Amino acid sequence: MNLDDWRSRINDLDNQILRLLNQRAEAVLQVGDLKRRQGVPIYAPEREAEIFGRLIATSGGPLTAEAIGAIWREVLSASRALESPLTVAYLGPQATFTHQAALQRFGASVVYKPARSVGEVFDEVERRRADFGVVPVENSTEGAVNVTLDLLIDSNVIICGELRLNISQQLLSRAAELSEVKRVLSHPQGLAQCRTWLAAHLPEVPTEQVFSTAGAAEMASADATVAAIASELAGELYGVPVLRPRIEDNPHNSTRFLVVGRHPSGPTGRDKTSILFAMRNEPGTLYRILEPLARLGINLTKIESRPAKQRPWEYVIFVDVEGHRDTSQVASALSEIGERTLFLKVLGSYPAG
Repeated sequence: MNLDDWRSRINDLDNQILRLLNQRAEAVLQVGDLKRRQGVPIYAPEREAEIFGRLIATSGGPLTAEAIGAIWREVLSASRALESPLTVAYLGPQATFTHQAALQRFGASVVYKPARSVGEVFDEVERRRADFGVVPVENSTEGAVNVTLDLLIDSNVIICGELRLNISQQLLSRAAELSEVKRVLSHPQGLAQCRTWLAAHLPEVPTEQVFSTAGAAEMASADATVAAIASELAGELYGVPVLRPRIEDNPHNSTRFLVVGRHPSGPTGRDKTSILFAMRNEPGTLYRILEPLARLGINLTKIESRPAKQRPWEYVIFVDVEGHRDTSQVASALSEIGERTLFLKVLGSYPAG
Protein backbone atom coordinates (compact mmCIF):
# COMPACT_ATOMS: atom_id res chain seq x y z
CA MET A 1 0.00 0.00 0.00
CA ASN A 2 1.17 3.53 -0.79
CA LEU A 3 0.70 6.69 1.28
CA ASP A 4 -2.66 7.54 -0.27
CA ASP A 5 -3.94 4.04 0.47
CA TRP A 6 -2.95 4.32 4.14
CA ARG A 7 -4.56 7.76 4.41
CA SER A 8 -7.75 6.37 2.93
CA ARG A 9 -7.62 3.53 5.46
CA ILE A 10 -7.20 6.03 8.31
CA ASN A 11 -10.14 8.10 7.03
CA ASP A 12 -12.34 5.00 7.04
CA LEU A 13 -11.24 4.17 10.59
CA ASP A 14 -11.93 7.76 11.73
CA ASN A 15 -15.44 7.53 10.30
CA GLN A 16 -16.00 4.26 12.19
CA ILE A 17 -14.67 5.76 15.43
CA LEU A 18 -16.94 8.79 15.06
CA ARG A 19 -19.98 6.59 14.37
CA LEU A 20 -19.22 4.48 17.46
CA LEU A 21 -18.65 7.57 19.62
CA ASN A 22 -22.05 8.91 18.61
CA GLN A 23 -23.61 5.54 19.44
CA ARG A 24 -21.85 5.71 22.82
CA ALA A 25 -23.22 9.25 23.29
CA GLU A 26 -26.76 8.03 22.63
CA ALA A 27 -26.30 5.34 25.30
CA VAL A 28 -24.93 7.95 27.71
CA LEU A 29 -28.04 10.10 27.23
CA GLN A 30 -30.19 7.13 28.24
CA VAL A 31 -27.99 6.51 31.29
CA GLY A 32 -28.25 10.18 32.24
CA ASP A 33 -32.03 10.04 32.07
CA LEU A 34 -32.07 6.97 34.34
CA LYS A 35 -29.69 8.65 36.81
CA ARG A 36 -31.89 11.75 37.04
CA ARG A 37 -35.02 9.67 37.65
CA GLN A 38 -33.25 7.58 40.31
CA GLY A 39 -31.46 10.55 41.92
CA VAL A 40 -28.02 9.04 41.22
CA PRO A 41 -25.03 11.43 40.90
CA ILE A 42 -23.84 12.02 37.33
CA TYR A 43 -20.14 11.68 38.16
CA ALA A 44 -19.19 8.23 39.45
CA PRO A 45 -15.42 8.06 40.14
CA GLU A 46 -15.52 4.33 40.74
CA ARG A 47 -17.17 3.71 37.35
CA GLU A 48 -14.63 5.86 35.50
CA ALA A 49 -11.75 4.14 37.31
CA GLU A 50 -13.19 0.77 36.21
CA ILE A 51 -13.39 1.96 32.58
CA PHE A 52 -9.78 3.19 32.55
CA GLY A 53 -8.50 0.02 34.21
CA ARG A 54 -10.40 -2.30 31.88
CA LEU A 55 -9.34 -0.53 28.69
CA ILE A 56 -5.69 -0.34 29.69
CA ALA A 57 -5.65 -3.99 30.74
CA THR A 58 -7.26 -5.24 27.51
CA SER A 59 -5.34 -3.02 25.08
CA GLY A 60 -2.90 -4.88 22.89
CA GLY A 61 -1.02 -1.70 21.91
CA PRO A 62 0.69 0.10 20.36
CA LEU A 63 -1.09 2.88 22.31
CA THR A 64 0.44 3.38 25.77
CA ALA A 65 -1.57 3.42 28.98
CA GLU A 66 -0.97 7.19 29.21
CA ALA A 67 -2.29 7.72 25.68
CA ILE A 68 -5.39 5.61 26.35
CA GLY A 69 -6.01 7.57 29.56
CA ALA A 70 -5.69 10.92 27.76
CA ILE A 71 -8.07 9.87 24.95
CA TRP A 72 -10.74 8.39 27.20
CA ARG A 73 -10.51 11.26 29.67
CA GLU A 74 -11.94 13.51 26.95
CA VAL A 75 -14.45 10.87 25.82
CA LEU A 76 -15.75 10.60 29.39
CA SER A 77 -15.66 14.38 29.85
CA ALA A 78 -17.77 14.93 26.73
CA SER A 79 -20.12 12.12 27.81
CA ARG A 80 -20.63 13.64 31.26
CA ALA A 81 -21.45 16.99 29.66
CA LEU A 82 -24.26 15.30 27.71
CA GLU A 83 -25.76 13.95 30.93
CA SER A 84 -25.38 17.20 32.87
CA PRO A 85 -22.61 19.84 32.77
CA LEU A 86 -20.31 19.69 35.80
CA THR A 87 -18.90 22.75 37.52
CA VAL A 88 -15.47 22.25 39.08
CA ALA A 89 -13.85 24.81 41.38
CA TYR A 90 -10.06 24.93 41.65
CA LEU A 91 -7.33 27.06 43.18
CA GLY A 92 -6.86 29.61 40.40
CA PRO A 93 -6.30 31.53 38.29
CA GLN A 94 -6.01 29.69 34.99
CA ALA A 95 -2.76 27.77 34.33
CA THR A 96 -1.96 27.04 38.00
CA PHE A 97 -0.83 23.50 38.72
CA THR A 98 -4.19 22.91 40.40
CA HIS A 99 -5.90 23.95 37.16
CA GLN A 100 -3.74 21.43 35.30
CA ALA A 101 -4.68 18.74 37.82
CA ALA A 102 -8.39 19.54 37.38
CA LEU A 103 -8.06 19.28 33.59
CA GLN A 104 -6.23 15.97 33.99
CA ARG A 105 -9.06 14.57 36.08
CA PHE A 106 -12.19 16.03 34.46
CA GLY A 107 -11.15 16.87 30.88
CA ALA A 108 -12.12 19.87 28.76
CA SER A 109 -15.93 19.50 28.71
CA VAL A 110 -16.44 20.99 32.17
CA VAL A 111 -17.28 24.44 33.52
CA TYR A 112 -14.16 25.43 35.45
CA LYS A 113 -14.44 27.99 38.23
CA PRO A 114 -11.19 29.52 39.53
CA ALA A 115 -11.08 30.36 43.24
CA ARG A 116 -8.79 32.76 45.07
CA SER A 117 -8.02 30.38 47.92
CA VAL A 118 -8.34 26.75 49.01
CA GLY A 119 -11.00 27.89 51.46
CA GLU A 120 -13.02 29.38 48.63
CA VAL A 121 -12.87 26.06 46.75
CA PHE A 122 -14.35 24.28 49.79
CA ASP A 123 -16.99 27.00 50.14
CA GLU A 124 -18.06 26.71 46.48
CA VAL A 125 -18.64 22.98 46.90
CA GLU A 126 -20.38 23.29 50.29
CA ARG A 127 -22.74 25.99 48.97
CA ARG A 128 -23.49 23.90 45.85
CA ARG A 129 -22.10 26.52 43.49
CA ALA A 130 -19.70 23.83 42.26
CA ASP A 131 -20.17 20.08 41.97
CA PHE A 132 -16.53 19.32 42.81
CA GLY A 133 -13.38 21.04 43.92
CA VAL A 134 -9.72 20.29 43.29
CA VAL A 135 -7.16 21.29 45.93
CA PRO A 136 -3.49 20.49 46.64
CA VAL A 137 -2.85 18.45 49.77
CA GLU A 138 0.79 17.33 49.67
CA ASN A 139 4.01 18.05 47.78
CA SER A 140 6.83 15.52 47.57
CA THR A 141 9.40 18.24 48.33
CA GLU A 142 7.63 20.57 50.77
CA GLY A 143 5.23 18.18 52.51
CA ALA A 144 1.62 18.77 53.55
CA VAL A 145 -0.48 21.73 52.40
CA ASN A 146 -1.64 22.65 55.89
CA VAL A 147 -4.52 24.92 54.87
CA THR A 148 -6.17 21.97 53.09
CA LEU A 149 -5.76 19.71 56.14
CA ASP A 150 -7.19 22.38 58.44
CA LEU A 151 -10.25 22.88 56.22
CA LEU A 152 -10.93 19.12 56.14
CA ILE A 153 -11.35 19.14 59.93
CA ASP A 154 -14.53 21.24 59.93
CA SER A 155 -15.80 20.98 56.36
CA ASN A 156 -18.71 18.78 55.30
CA VAL A 157 -17.20 17.94 51.90
CA ILE A 158 -16.16 14.37 51.11
CA ILE A 159 -12.91 13.29 49.47
CA CYS A 160 -13.96 11.42 46.34
CA GLY A 161 -10.74 11.24 44.36
CA GLU A 162 -7.01 11.90 44.26
CA LEU A 163 -4.35 12.34 41.60
CA ARG A 164 -0.68 13.15 41.39
CA LEU A 165 0.83 15.67 39.01
CA ASN A 166 4.52 15.89 38.18
CA ILE A 167 5.57 19.48 38.88
CA SER A 168 8.08 21.07 36.52
CA GLN A 169 8.93 24.67 37.38
CA GLN A 170 10.07 27.07 34.67
CA LEU A 171 11.73 30.47 35.08
CA LEU A 172 9.56 32.70 32.89
CA SER A 173 10.66 36.18 31.89
CA ARG A 174 10.77 38.64 29.02
CA ALA A 175 14.38 39.37 30.02
CA ALA A 176 17.00 38.26 27.49
CA GLU A 177 19.53 37.18 30.15
CA LEU A 178 19.52 36.24 33.84
CA SER A 179 21.51 39.39 34.59
CA GLU A 180 18.49 41.50 33.58
CA VAL A 181 16.22 39.91 36.20
CA LYS A 182 15.67 42.18 39.24
CA ARG A 183 12.84 40.30 41.03
CA VAL A 184 11.60 36.70 41.12
CA LEU A 185 7.93 36.10 41.91
CA SER A 186 6.01 32.92 42.68
CA HIS A 187 3.68 31.14 45.05
CA PRO A 188 5.49 30.22 48.32
CA GLN A 189 5.55 26.55 47.25
CA GLY A 190 7.11 27.48 43.90
CA LEU A 191 9.86 29.48 45.56
CA ALA A 192 10.51 26.72 48.10
CA GLN A 193 10.80 24.06 45.40
CA CYS A 194 13.51 26.10 43.60
CA ARG A 195 15.45 27.62 46.50
CA THR A 196 18.74 25.81 45.71
CA TRP A 197 18.62 26.81 42.03
CA LEU A 198 17.85 30.42 42.97
CA ALA A 199 20.74 30.51 45.46
CA ALA A 200 23.13 29.22 42.80
CA HIS A 201 22.01 31.30 39.81
CA LEU A 202 20.29 34.42 41.20
CA PRO A 203 21.80 34.83 44.69
CA GLU A 204 21.42 38.62 44.83
CA VAL A 205 17.97 38.84 43.32
CA PRO A 206 15.11 39.29 45.82
CA THR A 207 12.18 36.87 45.76
CA GLU A 208 8.57 37.82 46.44
CA GLN A 209 5.60 35.64 47.33
CA VAL A 210 2.37 36.07 45.36
CA PHE A 211 -0.96 34.23 45.58
CA SER A 212 -0.31 31.86 42.65
CA THR A 213 2.31 30.78 40.11
CA ALA A 214 0.00 31.85 37.28
CA GLY A 215 -0.41 35.26 38.91
CA ALA A 216 3.38 35.58 38.96
CA ALA A 217 3.49 34.81 35.23
CA GLU A 218 0.88 37.50 34.55
CA MET A 219 3.00 40.06 36.44
CA ALA A 220 6.12 39.00 34.56
CA SER A 221 4.32 39.62 31.27
CA ALA A 222 4.08 43.32 32.12
CA ASP A 223 7.67 43.88 33.30
CA ALA A 224 10.81 42.55 31.59
CA THR A 225 12.83 42.88 34.81
CA VAL A 226 10.54 40.42 36.60
CA ALA A 227 10.85 36.63 36.40
CA ALA A 228 8.16 34.18 37.48
CA ILE A 229 8.51 30.61 38.66
CA ALA A 230 5.53 28.89 37.08
CA SER A 231 4.39 26.24 34.61
CA GLU A 232 5.04 26.24 30.88
CA LEU A 233 1.26 26.49 30.42
CA ALA A 234 1.23 29.75 32.41
CA GLY A 235 3.98 31.10 30.17
CA GLU A 236 1.95 30.24 27.07
CA LEU A 237 -1.24 31.76 28.51
CA TYR A 238 0.39 35.08 29.44
CA GLY A 239 2.94 35.23 26.60
CA VAL A 240 6.06 34.98 28.77
CA PRO A 241 9.01 32.98 27.32
CA VAL A 242 10.86 30.30 29.27
CA LEU A 243 14.17 31.87 30.28
CA ARG A 244 15.41 28.73 32.06
CA PRO A 245 13.54 25.37 31.96
CA ARG A 246 13.03 22.84 34.78
CA ILE A 247 14.60 24.75 37.66
CA GLU A 248 12.96 22.66 40.43
CA ASP A 249 15.56 21.31 42.89
CA ASN A 250 13.98 17.84 42.94
CA PRO A 251 13.61 16.32 39.45
CA HIS A 252 10.99 13.95 40.87
CA ASN A 253 8.90 16.78 42.31
CA SER A 254 5.17 15.99 42.36
CA THR A 255 2.04 17.21 44.10
CA ARG A 256 -0.92 15.18 45.31
CA PHE A 257 -4.33 16.75 44.76
CA LEU A 258 -7.70 15.84 46.24
CA VAL A 259 -11.07 15.93 44.50
CA VAL A 260 -13.73 16.98 47.01
CA GLY A 261 -17.49 16.75 46.55
CA ARG A 262 -20.72 15.99 48.34
CA HIS A 263 -21.36 12.34 47.38
CA PRO A 264 -19.34 9.27 48.43
CA SER A 265 -17.52 7.09 45.88
CA GLY A 266 -18.21 3.37 45.64
CA PRO A 267 -15.51 0.69 45.95
CA THR A 268 -13.31 -0.24 42.98
CA GLY A 269 -10.99 -2.84 44.53
CA ARG A 270 -8.11 -0.36 44.55
CA ASP A 271 -9.12 2.35 46.98
CA LYS A 272 -7.96 4.57 49.81
CA THR A 273 -9.77 5.77 52.90
CA SER A 274 -8.83 9.01 54.65
CA ILE A 275 -9.72 9.62 58.29
CA LEU A 276 -8.90 12.07 61.05
CA PHE A 277 -9.16 11.61 64.80
CA ALA A 278 -8.34 13.21 68.12
CA MET A 279 -6.87 11.23 71.01
CA ARG A 280 -6.03 11.48 74.67
CA ASN A 281 -2.54 12.71 75.49
CA GLU A 282 -1.44 9.49 77.23
CA PRO A 283 1.47 7.04 76.67
CA GLY A 284 0.70 4.38 74.07
CA THR A 285 -2.55 5.95 72.90
CA LEU A 286 -1.54 6.25 69.23
CA TYR A 287 -0.28 2.67 69.22
CA ARG A 288 -3.59 1.38 70.62
CA ILE A 289 -5.62 3.39 68.08
CA LEU A 290 -3.67 2.11 65.08
CA GLU A 291 -3.30 -1.48 66.32
CA PRO A 292 -6.45 -2.73 64.49
CA LEU A 293 -4.90 -1.74 61.16
CA ALA A 294 -1.85 -3.93 61.76
CA ARG A 295 -3.92 -6.82 63.14
CA LEU A 296 -6.31 -6.78 60.18
CA GLY A 297 -3.52 -6.40 57.61
CA ILE A 298 -4.54 -2.93 56.41
CA ASN A 299 -1.69 -0.86 55.02
CA LEU A 300 -1.27 2.66 56.41
CA THR A 301 0.02 4.93 53.61
CA LYS A 302 0.17 8.30 55.36
CA ILE A 303 0.03 9.83 58.83
CA GLU A 304 0.13 13.56 59.57
CA SER A 305 -0.61 15.64 62.67
CA ARG A 306 -2.05 19.16 62.90
CA PRO A 307 -2.60 21.31 66.00
CA ALA A 308 -6.16 21.30 67.31
CA LYS A 309 -7.27 24.93 67.02
CA GLN A 310 -9.56 24.81 70.05
CA ARG A 311 -7.07 23.25 72.50
CA PRO A 312 -3.42 24.38 72.74
CA TRP A 313 -0.82 21.60 72.48
CA GLU A 314 -3.34 18.99 71.38
CA TYR A 315 -3.34 17.51 67.91
CA VAL A 316 -5.59 16.06 65.23
CA ILE A 317 -4.16 13.05 63.39
CA PHE A 318 -4.75 12.48 59.66
CA VAL A 319 -4.35 8.93 58.37
CA ASP A 320 -4.69 7.37 54.91
CA VAL A 321 -5.16 3.61 54.62
CA GLU A 322 -5.59 1.22 51.72
CA GLY A 323 -9.12 -0.09 51.16
CA HIS A 324 -12.69 1.18 51.10
CA ARG A 325 -14.84 1.88 54.15
CA ASP A 326 -17.64 -0.30 52.72
CA THR A 327 -15.45 -3.43 52.81
CA SER A 328 -15.75 -5.58 55.92
CA GLN A 329 -12.06 -5.35 56.85
CA VAL A 330 -11.83 -1.56 56.76
CA ALA A 331 -15.27 -1.18 58.35
CA SER A 332 -14.17 -3.38 61.29
CA ALA A 333 -10.96 -1.38 61.73
CA LEU A 334 -12.83 1.94 61.67
CA SER A 335 -15.30 0.66 64.25
CA GLU A 336 -12.49 -0.28 66.65
CA ILE A 337 -10.60 2.97 66.01
CA GLY A 338 -13.77 4.95 66.74
CA GLU A 339 -14.05 3.28 70.16
CA ARG A 340 -10.44 4.25 71.04
CA THR A 341 -10.47 7.93 69.97
CA LEU A 342 -12.04 11.09 71.33
CA PHE A 343 -13.66 11.53 67.94
CA LEU A 344 -13.26 9.99 64.50
CA LYS A 345 -14.19 11.51 61.15
CA VAL A 346 -14.09 9.53 57.90
CA LEU A 347 -13.11 12.05 55.22
CA GLY A 348 -13.89 9.72 52.33
CA SER A 349 -13.13 6.50 50.48
CA TYR A 350 -12.09 6.92 46.86
CA PRO A 351 -10.20 5.30 43.96
CA ALA A 352 -6.44 5.38 44.61
CA GLY A 353 -4.58 7.71 42.26
